[in-house]
Amino acid sequence: MTRPILTRLLVTLTGATALAISASAPAHFQELIPAVEIVTIKSGNPVVLQLQFTHPMERGPAMDMGKPARFGVLGPAGQEDLLASLTAREVEGKQAYAAEYRVKQPGDHVFFVEPAPYWEPAEGVMIVHYTKVVVDAFGAGEGWDAEVGLPVEIVPLTRPYGLWTGNLFSGIVKQSGQPVPFAEIEVEWRNDGSVTPPADAFITQVVKADSNGVFHYAMPRAGWWGFAALLEGETPMKNPEGKEVPVEAGALIWVRARDMN
Repeated sequence: MTRPILTRLLVTLTGATALAISASAPAHFQELIPAVEIVTIKSGNPVVLQLQFTHPMERGPAMDMGKPARFGVLGPAGQEDLLASLTAREVEGKQAYAAEYRVKQPGDHVFFVEPAPYWEPAEGVMIVHYTKVVVDAFGAGEGWDAEVGLPVEIVPLTRPYGLWTGNLFSGIVKQSGQPVPFAEIEVEWRNDGSVTPPADAFITQVVKADSNGVFHYAMPRAGWWGFAALLEGETPMKNPEGKEVPVEAGALIWVRARDMN
């Protein structure tokens, strides 16, 4: 298993049962996808963002999103609360969200969301994926590595926009502001329907950070790539039945690669 929480939950199961459960547990990814990753005069303003909880490489199924606990942007003027800008929408009959943000000045804007906890009975955990994406405005090129200060966070070491297909993306996984040695990172491409994975192992790529929490991944195709470091939350939560259960605290970042045409 690529998920440390699942590994701990499965240790009491027999081999055959554990394999069956692990094979049926596809990776969940919180999406936070802007219409453009670089705002220019031609691209227009405002920035439109789509929020969805889904399985990006498999193009679903979508899962219901409760109203996020936090949604905001860290930009040139500091941190701004955007929770009131969210509007509900439906994807495959499941609740999702969208938002618009009008850029007010040049600079890099780190959009982030803390979604409502999601109960996953198949894994026995509450899932909270702290997700962010960086949008550059008018070529300022500053602030893309700013830390929001989320409980778990991927801080980019590669500028996360202006990337060609095949570029190497690097980041550092942090929890409570400190690097996480040897963290596992799941990687998925947001499938546009043009690729059918030949086996389950191709759906979710897995890389491991080094002793300093640093990881690297070369993006082989144009489009949006999600990087998710799945860590165990420091404090258990209660599931819908009122029982205390572990928390999967995911640190996610979305990065776009473009073909060199």
